[in-house]
Amino acid sequence: MYTTSIAVQVLPDITETDKIIAIVDKVIAYIASTGYHYVVGPFETTIEGDLEGLMEIAKRCQEIPIEEGAPSTKTYIKVFHSPKGVLTIDEKTGKYNK
Repeated sequence: MYTTSIAVQVLPDITETDKIIAIVDKVIAYIASTGYHYVVGPFETTIEGDLEGLMEIAKRCQEIPIEEGAPSTKTYIKVFHSPKGVLTIDEKTGKYNK
């Protein structure tokens, strides 16, 4: 049972599209490496898990663009948390992805 889901949108402060894509790809690769369940969307990536772990992931998602050369980054994060559990990504959107 997941207690939390977050949606993360990372926008590196760079104007070159190819550099933006490369940085976002590194952020998504990091998310994939965490072992948490996630789904990449056209504007944001949704991740499910425990609150503490997801907050660490959200923090790291802000650090990666800076390490990759962005002078700054904007990160938009939505959090849904319930100790009793949250609806999963599949429960929310599965019927639309068949």
